[in-house]
Amino acid sequence: MLRTIIVALFVLTFVTQPMVIPSESMEHTLLVGDFLLMNRATLAPPGDWGRVLPYAPVERGEIVTFHSQLNPAEYLVKRVIGLPGDRLHIDQGRVFINGRALDEPYATFEPIADNSYLDHFPSASYTDPRVEPSWWKLMQASTENGDLVIPAGKYFMMGDNRNHSLDSRYWGFVPRGQIIARPLVIYFSLNRPSRTDLAQAALPLSPEASAVAGGGTQSAQDDRLGHDTDILGQVKGFARWRRFFHVVH
Repeated sequence: MLRTIIVALFVLTFVTQPMVIPSESMEHTLLVGDFLLMNRATLAPPGDWGRVLPYAPVERGEIVTFHSQLNPAEYLVKRVIGLPGDRLHIDQGRVFINGRALDEPYATFEPIADNSYLDHFPSASYTDPRVEPSWWKLMQASTENGDLVIPAGKYFMMGDNRNHSLDSRYWGFVPRGQIIARPLVIYFSLNRPSRTDLAQAALPLSPEASAVAGGGTQSAQDDRLGHDTDILGQVKGFARWRRFFHVVH
């Protein structure tokens, strides 16, 4: 029994870690109330464990968790869009990497008010007050001929819910050493409402807003990953049973 407990604690501490999705920034891949089991082994710095655990490089298009650039004690979950050395720009919401449009079947564009900062990135105009000032300066210095050049050892992250995600467009690059895990599976899911979906009901639609890459940003309240201790008290009638044990892609 003691041996089983020790193994379980080792796995939870060093290999896997449970987290809960708090915001709409990764809809519709990950929903508010999804509980994830994270694989902490494959993306961790190899060190002395390199001979035992199957470490792998960070790949474009995969979902990862990492330390927040604004508060290292917090965790975020986003999708890897730009790799070191890439030249990236966004035109009408569509991402271009090294001059070629990126195929993104996972991306969602919920209609919102116009925002030129998201329509054309990197921007030469400071039009969104949520952009971190230090990132704004670095972004200008890292832009060449309209492309954002991603430096060595850094990655560019974006949420799948493009118009409702505070991501690298707002706070910058993520160093390789701060990327810590890959989501493996949704092991539980509470049926919680989406604030962005509720907001759509009160938002007037326009031809521009219904376009694939509609502008503007109305961000979720908080993108931080966390732990929810009130699972049992909310299970009855509130679980998304079909999402149980759903593998994350």
